[in-house]
Amino acid sequence: MRFRTVMALTGALALSLTAGCAKGDSVRSASNTVTYWLWDSNQLPAYQACAKGFEQQNPGLKVKITQLGWGDYWTKLTASFIAGTQPDVFTDHIQKFGQFADLKVLEPLDDLGIGDAAYQPGLAANWVGQDGHRYGAPKDWDTVALFYNQKMAESAGLSADQLNSLSWNPTDGGTFEKAIAHLTVDKNGKRGDEPGFDKKHVKTYGLASGGAGDADGQTTWSPFTGSAGWNYTDKKRWGTEYQYDSKTFQSVIKWYFGLAKKGYLAPYTDYSDGANPANAQIASGKAATSFDGAWMISTYYAAKGVKVGTAFTPAGPSGERATMMNGLADSITKKAHNKPGAEKWVKYLSSDECQKTVGSYGIVFPATPDGTDTAVAAYKKKGIDVTAFTRPVADKKDFTTFSYPITNYAADVYALMHPAMQDVYANDAPVSGLGKTNKQINFILGQ
Repeated sequence: MRFRTVMALTGALALSLTAGCAKGDSVRSASNTVTYWLWDSNQLPAYQACAKGFEQQNPGLKVKITQLGWGDYWTKLTASFIAGTQPDVFTDHIQKFGQFADLKVLEPLDDLGIGDAAYQPGLAANWVGQDGHRYGAPKDWDTVALFYNQKMAESAGLSADQLNSLSWNPTDGGTFEKAIAHLTVDKNGKRGDEPGFDKKHVKTYGLASGGAGDADGQTTWSPFTGSAGWNYTDKKRWGTEYQYDSKTFQSVIKWYFGLAKKGYLAPYTDYSDGANPANAQIASGKAATSFDGAWMISTYYAAKGVKVGTAFTPAGPSGERATMMNGLADSITKKAHNKPGAEKWVKYLSSDECQKTVGSYGIVFPATPDGTDTAVAAYKKKGIDVTAFTRPVADKKDFTTFSYPITNYAADVYALMHPAMQDVYANDAPVSGLGKTNKQINFILGQ
């Protein structure tokens, strides 16, 4: 058990207990009850429907679902592992997987018969630990695309076909930068590519701010680093060295945040994860486009007074369009109070039956191909075309997908990269400084 990881968990526990971990959320499972935690309120109805189907097939077993907001979810879950009030099953994130596996708080799922081939490529393999055991049953997946305000695009003379055909490079930004510049409008009505444009008084930015991206840049810079041929670490999974010192990475970051200096990308001060995320900037007319994940589709399309569209990520120097393909999973806790019931519930959650049920709600893309097809059909009924998210998974000729970085010490990596990337974006710190941060990260990984 690694000292740094244990200390991080213990610190989080102290914070959790100070904040108060409601006992009502962590009631010990009775022999006929399986407790299940998730964070996405939008998905709650879908999993309540799955629970009904499960209970019908397993008379005498009940599923108690607890939904907590993202922040509270991880704080209380961390506390529950120490207090012995953990749920039987919980929705797991790949960013947390390494730490949880290292702390041995997860139950191996090898006996559940979960095979890689039953799910979209790569999803199941990501949840196998360094010890060779499986600790997560794939539940859904997401990719990233470019959301845009259709009215603003039309006013700028940019068609859907043009937005789907953009390319970029770190030297002059390519057609992507030209499009973003043209979509940018100052308070005098001048576009970003017109003489007299006032970058200090912008009314609508061509690209919304999604923050500095921390260590992964999932919905900010990762489509660009991915299409430049860069990888987070030296290995696809469980890498031992990060590569933020790469010239390729640093050239991309310098160009990307340089868009803010030109007035095309909204400044760092415009971003707030809670009050003013990228989708809110689109909804308010503050930005014309934004990179965001598939989990945000319904939120964007529900915005009042704004008709949105989606486009592929731009092609990069590699010749491909790139997007992170992330996936959540369901995990069983090592000290689950109802382990037999938990195993049955997780097996059901990972089945086509449950995943097609979830897909029918048109909120997320389930991990199984049939579940995905059901979701695509559900989105279509709502009048939403999700091709920008699904084609990158199916088309390996023109698109490349990559995973969220899977390593040990993810919390430490975040703690170092979060301020480092903020400094580059907000304070125009030289990207070369990321080399020092990279050395610190790799020193920790070597412990």
